[in-house]
Amino acid sequence: MSNRITSKLKEDKKLLSIYFTAGYPSLNNTAKIIEDLENNGIDMIEIGLPFSDPLADGPTIQESSTAALKNGMTTEILFSQLIDIRKTISIPLIIMGYFNPILQYGVEAFCKKCQEIGIDGLILPDLPLDVYQEEYEEIFKKHGLLNVFLITPQTSDDRIHQIDKASNGFIYMVSSASVTGSKSGFGQEQESYFERIAKMNLKNPQIVGFGIKDEKTFKQATKTAKGAIIGSAFIKHLTANGVNSISEFVNTIR
Repeated sequence: MSNRITSKLKEDKKLLSIYFTAGYPSLNNTAKIIEDLENNGIDMIEIGLPFSDPLADGPTIQESSTAALKNGMTTEILFSQLIDIRKTISIPLIIMGYFNPILQYGVEAFCKKCQEIGIDGLILPDLPLDVYQEEYEEIFKKHGLLNVFLITPQTSDDRIHQIDKASNGFIYMVSSASVTGSKSGFGQEQESYFERIAKMNLKNPQIVGFGIKDEKTFKQATKTAKGAIIGSAFIKHLTANGVNSISEFVNTIR
């Protein structure tokens, strides 16, 4: 099955993916942010579906999530904002969020809507691999959606191999065990983790998330991995400079 994510991963370059929270800074920024990111050469976009109890997110993403919910963002509104997105956007789009809002919406209905809009994949940190495989894998596949799993420095080799086997896109490689957006540069511990994973020769490329915020950390993260995801640093930039300053941010990364 051809998917925009798998096609993008074949390109001969290090990929830069950006995460932002849908409905932040204001409710109707979503399409503009996506368009500006693609126009500035971003390879992939993760659209954060805000949730009231975001366990794995650092303070920056939590705050943006709370603000987006206050702005009135819902799953339904996000879908309506993205209805024509494929008229202007060709890069992969991934929805990242928690499983609860998707359950409330209805998993089948959610996946069908994603397919209609042109969403390529989902990242759901709180959906366990075995539950996904037993209950939802068929639905995801039917609607052409890749499910992206996370690994951390604490994930055992056995588990990593299981995840690799179950994946057909990329593996989201969390750089540290802490929440997002809290580190300044990568230390020896993370560097050796990156190298350890690289030596495992997994079939799926890895994209590193958490702690990437500038050119230096992007280069460190992508020395052995296929790409990197920037979330908190981008949201901080939007908070400080607004949605018309996206090119300035991208220029600081590469």
